[in-house]
Amino acid sequence: LLSCREQPIFSTRAHVFQIDPATKRNWIPASKHALTVSYFYDATRNVYRIISVGGTKAIINSTITPNMTFTKTSQKFGQWADSRANTVYGLGFASEQHLSQFAEKFQEVKEAARLAREKSQDKTELTNPALNITSHQVLPSPIISSNGPGEDKLFRSQSADVEIATEKERLKKMLSEGSVSEVQWEAEFFSLQDNNSKLVAALHEANANVDQWKKQLSAYQEETESLRQRVAELESQGTHDSSSDNNKEELSQTLEELELLIKAKDEEIQMLKSQKCGRWEAEGEREETLQKLQELEARNAELEQRLQLAEQSLAESLAEREKLQSEVTKVAEIMDVKIFELSEIRQGLAKLVES
Repeated sequence: LLSCREQPIFSTRAHVFQIDPATKRNWIPASKHALTVSYFYDATRNVYRIISVGGTKAIINSTITPNMTFTKTSQKFGQWADSRANTVYGLGFASEQHLSQFAEKFQEVKEAARLAREKSQDKTELTNPALNITSHQVLPSPIISSNGPGEDKLFRSQSADVEIATEKERLKKMLSEGSVSEVQWEAEFFSLQDNNSKLVAALHEANANVDQWKKQLSAYQEETESLRQRVAELESQGTHDSSSDNNKEELSQTLEELELLIKAKDEEIQMLKSQKCGRWEAEGEREETLQKLQELEARNAELEQRLQLAEQSLAESLAEREKLQSEVTKVAEIMDVKIFELSEIRQGLAKLVES
């Protein structure tokens, strides 16, 4: 990839323009907004480039050569010609200082490109025996004889130099075209990588929410089961008091509603599992589920209050019943005593009558 081979050495922001290929006079804006324009250095090829990417497209991909010139045409605008791209690039800066910084860096990079080319040529001459022989034959004698051997040597050295220069230009053009594709591929790769990371984060968040909802639903199911057991115990210990029967009916109805809500929650969780890849839909359903869970919590609290009231009412009814039973027992005992006394009085009266 480009990021592994080339490193940015200077960046700025500017409005990018290209010369109209038809008129060669008018400027055509390359983008609606200011773009980042950077100098890149390729250490493996010892090449400097100016690159600007808009979206997934390389707006500028210009390899800097020693014969290029950056010209300031106004206080905030500069331009340079790229013969390989067969165009002229123009940059509009926000301030004169930004223009000066870019122009100074252009001059530095241009000088570095010149030194790199000289070193490359020297290295090529040292490592190529054929070029060494040719240079020794041509350079020492500035005046070449027109007689046979000398003329043949001059012709061969010049043709070899032309072929080498042509091959270099062809290779540089191929590398430049390949670099444009690399810039496009790199921008597309980073865009896809960013979208993939967002989708993975949304998926993890949806999974975490589903697990949390499962735990809450399990807790509500356990609480409902506990309430159901308590209601069953109350039913086994209840009396025929009308108020207690009404409370039982209300509790049973509430339990049925809770069971329906739990069933609905199970269906919603199944839907969430099938739709958890949609981030925004998952968030909307999560808010709706949270709201319903809050309503369920309120209903559970209300149910607990009703249960407490029912228990209290049952306890009061049992206390009143026991009190009533004790009073009835006392009255019965008193009546038994009175009846026994009355029977004794009757027996006494009967004896008196007989005597």
